[in-house]
Amino acid sequence: MTANLVLLGGFVVMLLAGTPIAVALGVSGLLAIFVGLDWYAVANTATIAYSSIAKYPLIAIPLFILTGMIFERSGVAERLVRLAQAVVGPRRGGLALVAILVCLIMGGMSGSGPADAAAVATVMIPSMMKAGYPRAFSASIIAASASTAILIPPSIALIIYSIMVPGVDLRALFAAGIGPGLLAGLAVALPAWWISRRQGFGTAEGIRRPPFWPSLRAALPGLFAPVIILGGLRSGLFTPTEAAAVAVAYGLFVGLAVHRSMGLAALYRVLADSAAVSAVVMLIISLAGIFAWAGTTLGAFDTAAAMILSLSNTSVVVLLMVMMVLLLAGMVLDGVSIYLITLPLLTPIMVSFGWNPTWFGVLMAMNIAVGQFTPPVAVNLMVTARIAGVPIEATVRWVVWPILAMLIAMGLVIAVPEIALWLPEALGYRI
Repeated sequence: MTANLVLLGGFVVMLLAGTPIAVALGVSGLLAIFVGLDWYAVANTATIAYSSIAKYPLIAIPLFILTGMIFERSGVAERLVRLAQAVVGPRRGGLALVAILVCLIMGGMSGSGPADAAAVATVMIPSMMKAGYPRAFSASIIAASASTAILIPPSIALIIYSIMVPGVDLRALFAAGIGPGLLAGLAVALPAWWISRRQGFGTAEGIRRPPFWPSLRAALPGLFAPVIILGGLRSGLFTPTEAAAVAVAYGLFVGLAVHRSMGLAALYRVLADSAAVSAVVMLIISLAGIFAWAGTTLGAFDTAAAMILSLSNTSVVVLLMVMMVLLLAGMVLDGVSIYLITLPLLTPIMVSFGWNPTWFGVLMAMNIAVGQFTPPVAVNLMVTARIAGVPIEATVRWVVWPILAMLIAMGLVIAVPEIALWLPEALGYRI
């Protein structure tokens, strides 16, 4: 009991004290092992940390991070913006819809909400400002729509989920994320369009519609990236990990040979930056392995799951409690960390109520997506607000509307699981 208190209580205390998430996970796990077991178990933690990342499917994470950065810096976002403008045209709220559309497409390349938010905000916010959109509104809409990257494949968080939950097919998860991802995009688009029309944001005067066919030709290399990834997975031509490697090769081809927007210096910078981001993610996964091993061995997660189950034996009530906890966690933590911390606790609950693991994984992702642009922390909103040059406090009056719309969309996925499951079922994947 003391060890369990050290594990969970120590983690919460360190997190509230501002300790980096990786350190909080590793130290609380190490202390719990020392208190509850012995020195021999403590000595074994290095092996536990290593084995947590020594898994073949995890290779996909740094590769998809590299893919996202390559496409972000090779001019793909700018070309996608021109294509979206050619499709949407000059109208009230048009640029807001363009930003949302580009975020959905970029999410199919990066798999990361903050990366998606940074790429689109850098290109779109100056244009939206010229068209009369407030900085805070632009930052809010882009942050909200960028959160769909955690749902649209390839999603790094869903890769983590497939590794941590036995028997889950990553291809089914990717397919299951498409429907809710598009629904989430629509949920952001409706209030963005309504507010823009009501407030008079955006103007058709002086804005020329780019020609469609030249814009399409310029954007085709970027549009092919999701097609290659998902098409290769569906055809069985390569595994998800191999898909990540193919995506990197294709991104380099686009940046170096097609767009010719990247030189050797830019390539070095991309490799260095993606290596730094990947190192942070892998460090979190490694130290979370110690935390998870301690919680499983000491029975902390089983005890916590039993406490939750004792509160109610109604599936819907427990699910809503779980969703509330995940939403609160999403406000302060990144998606990967939330999966690593909560899945050892939530998996027994999921099994107890017989929830479909593919549906539950996508539902978790959708919940975390809302948290990514919900203050006070809101990782996506931090990125876009910084680029827009406004404090997060200024976005609250605007961001509350996409938050409510996304929560309604999530409620639809809870009530109608087929929104997530119909596509993997149609493709013949095991769900």
